[in-house]
Amino acid sequence: MAPTLFTSELVDTADHHPELRAAVSGVAGQFGRKYFQDVVARDDKPTELWDALAEAGFLGVHIPENYGGGGGGLADYNIVIEETAAQGCPVLSLVIGSITAPIITAHGSEAMKDTWLPGIASGKLRMSFAITEPDAGTNTHNISTKAVPNGDGWLLNGTKYYTSGVDEADSILVVAQSGEPDASGRHRLSLFVVDADAPGITCQDIPCAVQAAEKQFTVFFDDVEMGPEALIGTEGNGLRQVFAGLNPERVAASAINNGISRFALEAAAQYANDRVVWSKPIGGHQGIAHPLAEAYIQVQQARLMAARAADLYDRGSEDAGEIANMAKFAAADSSLVALDRAIQTHGGNGLALEYGLADLWFVARLHKTAPVSREMILNFVAQHSLGLPKSY
Repeated sequence: MAPTLFTSELVDTADHHPELRAAVSGVAGQFGRKYFQDVVARDDKPTELWDALAEAGFLGVHIPENYGGGGGGLADYNIVIEETAAQGCPVLSLVIGSITAPIITAHGSEAMKDTWLPGIASGKLRMSFAITEPDAGTNTHNISTKAVPNGDGWLLNGTKYYTSGVDEADSILVVAQSGEPDASGRHRLSLFVVDADAPGITCQDIPCAVQAAEKQFTVFFDDVEMGPEALIGTEGNGLRQVFAGLNPERVAASAINNGISRFALEAAAQYANDRVVWSKPIGGHQGIAHPLAEAYIQVQQARLMAARAADLYDRGSEDAGEIANMAKFAAADSSLVALDRAIQTHGGNGLALEYGLADLWFVARLHKTAPVSREMILNFVAQHSLGLPKSY
């Protein structure tokens, strides 16, 4: 099903964006919702789709050309993720690429860039991202995973939680304590890239309701030895470095949900036009039409925010963090409204897997909690946008 209701003029910020949208839609549309459902149902990976996106150069549109990428930015990558999801294929691994590649591009050594960026751009190398911990939650300052000096390298110990796609990864980008705490008792953070199959790393699958190809893992690091080349940038500067990836992650999560919204509303509009009850298409009744129209407006607002956030990030604006958080907030809420109303429009068929809607629910719901909870976004906006006292 090719999306037709959502034109690109509203949200695109560069002349080449409509062409990019059409190209990504054409590639992902060769696979579609049924393909993706089948992959998830058999506990497999969407390898054919991933390879097709890689072959077309879409996985690295946000990576510099001299490292094998397309030389674009987050605005281009936002389009790739959204258009893929709009074809019924919400590939969560694409969100990870919005974190790792920008961090390495901004802060990695030349050797690290040469090692990883071309492989990420080509899709031949995968990098997972490990920041969340069972006892730290959103309080990154409270993480306990620790890297201590070990000769000229480091020794890594700790536990990470809800780490996506480790089973597919060649390496893991880990956020860890390093050095002595500062005057306030907070430990400095550093970023490291460690081989996913390094001795001392074990992974435990976390069973989830999310119907996605990517699995979630608890990852245990037990005396994992890392060489000096594992450190990204400057030791102790990890908190600042990590935001080179966290703001793009918010935009990428928005793109997943905006794509899901588009898929759902396209399906709902088609069904509301085709389904005839009492001699009239059900879409001719305001009880169907108005909820869908309202959802459409909310989705377009969320898409505008995501596009604006991506554009500001690419321009290096300090305001990118504010709008990236708001875009994620808006996309998560609007996608659940769109999906719920699409399911309701289909009546009992909305729960039938053949219509491809109900099993998108928890993928969409995921981004009300991750990569940052809606409550922490509200805290951020209250404090930094409205100037209210800090509440946590």
